[in-house]
Amino acid sequence: METTPNKYITVAYELYVDNQGKRELVEKATKERPFQFISGLGTTLDAFENQLKNLNAGDKFNFTIPVKDAYEEREEARVLEVSKDIFKIDGKFDEENIYAGNVVPLSNADGDRFNGLVAEVKEETVILDLNHPLAGKDLTFEGEIVESREATNTEIQNTLNMLSGEGCGCGCDGCGGDCGDECGDKCDHHHEDGCGCGQCH
Repeated sequence: METTPNKYITVAYELYVDNQGKRELVEKATKERPFQFISGLGTTLDAFENQLKNLNAGDKFNFTIPVKDAYEEREEARVLEVSKDIFKIDGKFDEENIYAGNVVPLSNADGDRFNGLVAEVKEETVILDLNHPLAGKDLTFEGEIVESREATNTEIQNTLNMLSGEGCGCGCDGCGGDCGDECGDKCDHHHEDGCGCGQCH
């Protein structure tokens, strides 16, 4: 049985959601700094990947992913009140990072890593919202395929390394620092700009 090749795909897009009846732009990736992923590795939402994997460079797209295929409905059970003690560093509460509105990296007892939004800081406790920021939203993507080709073994391996917590997955780890600004740009995009389809969050 013939297997489908992993594709290296980069896209420029605008992501819109409905916010109380108004169309709101929540994320954007430009042609100069496109979102990049490799198909078949589970780094993006399946519904997002399925819409794009058969398109070619230059093809435009406009589609909506419903809540059930995106980040599902918000769950109040994922809003937790925890003791301030778990955020102490050298006996002092970490005010620099734990403040309302900040997204913080967390891990559970099994070592799984995830992000949580600090919803409120109280006198003795912190309210954390572990719902995805786009939970409960239909996601509308409008954009264009910048590049679509078969992924190289190196690109696939870099992504697998990223998924296992080794490096950032943009290929910078193997260059020895000789790839200059282009590599830095890819790293910055990968870590900071994020993307609604799940790779960067």
